[in-house]
Amino acid sequence: MAFSKKQKTIMVDQYGEWLDKSKGVFILSYAKMRMPAVNAARARLREADGQLNVVKNRLFMRVLEEKGYTADPKFWEGNNVVVFAFEDAPSVAKAIAEVVKGNEVFEVRGGYLDKENLTVKQVSSLASLPTLPVMRATLLGTLLAPASKLVRTLAEPARGLAAVIKANTEKQPSAA
Repeated sequence: MAFSKKQKTIMVDQYGEWLDKSKGVFILSYAKMRMPAVNAARARLREADGQLNVVKNRLFMRVLEEKGYTADPKFWEGNNVVVFAFEDAPSVAKAIAEVVKGNEVFEVRGGYLDKENLTVKQVSSLASLPTLPVMRATLLGTLLAPASKLVRTLAEPARGLAAVIKANTEKQPSAA
């Protein structure tokens, strides 16, 4: 389908906006694409704050180059969809791994993280990282552990003294 110059300008602007907002960009190739598979993939990626879009290769490659990404023209041959990670790139990469697993429609081709190229292996490694909420919880637990230990250490002498006093009062006969 041929697009007018005005339509192409709108697409280029939209691609640029998506690139500016995204923390990571992943490229998937597709074959025998059917709408139920695409809708299922979009729904799963939306849960992870990702967005799947079919793009015009030449136009998207032009936007990549304008934004400072490296783009190999041979890489952009064939049928590609682009997944934008707007919040947490590892959680979107994990969602992509789930979508691709056992699915003949999509195949990971690579991606970009902070304008750096990612290989297929790097994308799968990114998918194995814990998500942002898990990392935050781990960090918080690590930071709070020494503080709680300090509080227990400071409270221990008083607790020991209270136990000695209690044991002493239980030994002495009551004066009545």
